[in-house]
Amino acid sequence: MGRPENEVDQTVAARTELAEYLRERRRAAGLTYSQMSQAEGSWFSKATFERAASGSTVPGWDTVQQFITVTLTENDIFGLEVLLTRGHELWVRARRATRAPYYVHKAPDPTLIWDTAGFLRALCHQHVWAGYPTAGEMESMAGAGMLPKTTTRRIIAGDTLPVDPPQALAFLRACYVQSETELERWLAAGVRAMRAEPTRSKDVDRWARAHEDMARKAKKETLAPVTALHIQEVPRAA
Repeated sequence: MGRPENEVDQTVAARTELAEYLRERRRAAGLTYSQMSQAEGSWFSKATFERAASGSTVPGWDTVQQFITVTLTENDIFGLEVLLTRGHELWVRARRATRAPYYVHKAPDPTLIWDTAGFLRALCHQHVWAGYPTAGEMESMAGAGMLPKTTTRRIIAGDTLPVDPPQALAFLRACYVQSETELERWLAAGVRAMRAEPTRSKDVDRWARAHEDMARKAKKETLAPVTALHIQEVPRAA
């Protein structure tokens, strides 16, 4: 019988919550950290998994993702996607709690943006709210050529705006803004910002087109649950 596991570090509440979630996953799977490190498809060490569940640090998302994946069992009724979604939410909270400045208390509201300075500041705050993903992580999430690290660093530093709507969307998605409804609000903010800046007048049309396209997608996103509910109710009516 191995030695008892150390208590979870309680220093930072959000970090503790993530660690406890990971420990729950391991207990549910009935695995030791050694067995996890030796599981098929696992490339992290026993020590890495132990540290991830210690609560003393915030592990990388790839570690959390694999921790959850290797502890998946047939008894997990919610499935891997739901478990990963919960894990990611806790991970972002932990990163935010340990990295965000004291003045960032909530996600930025794009409906309050009216100029380019406000737009850039809101993008920086969204990056903070997302838990400070690195430029490399964001480039990887966006895909080749969409969000170069050098450009991303300049946006994060507040030195430059995205060059166009696709790059702005790539930046936002890499900061975990995934809903098309939310993305539509950001693009609407981009349109207002470009219109308020005379030197950006040539950019207004492409931002407006991008916004119109996203507005159509957002409308479909909003209607989809209603349509699905209607389809489910038809047989009952029959």
